Amino acid sequence: MSVIKNNLKSKVKAKKGVKIAIAVSRYNYEITSALLESCKHELVGRGVLAQNIDVIKVPGAFELIYTCKGLACLNKYDAIIALGAVIRGETPHFDFIAFAVTQGIMEINLENKVPVIFGLLTTNNLRQAKARIKGGKRGDKGVEAASATLEIINLKI
Repeated sequence: MSVIKNNLKSKVKAKKGVKIAIAVSRYNYEITSALLESCKHELVGRGVLAQNIDVIKVPGAFELIYTCKGLACLNKYDAIIALGAVIRGETPHFDFIAFAVTQGIMEINLENKVPVIFGLLTTNNLRQAKARIKGGKRGDKGVEAASATLEIINLKI
């Protein structure tokens, strides 16, 4: 199996004055807190002022939908990043949550002018989730979410 460090090679810098909201799930916080820290670090490293990054912590991945929708309606942010981790368990709950969050974030993107970046890990186990945070062999998905955010903000649509 090949090892992928980071598929997003863009090093787009932030436009001056960019404001970003990050909605992050507290469920599986060992994983989501790492995603959050690397995402913020990457944004600041590319020129987003720390005071222009608002972090909103929500109970679980499902609550990301409501929160991102509310944030988009504020017309205060240039982009919103949704961060979470849904890890498969013994019941079909994983499938319902992963599908609902995916659909919910897609609908917010279609209905609003503020892009919402999908930073939800959906893994079969904790080992796979850890492989996708800082230091993991599958790259850092927090960094990738930050990179995607700055790229989409810079699009002229």
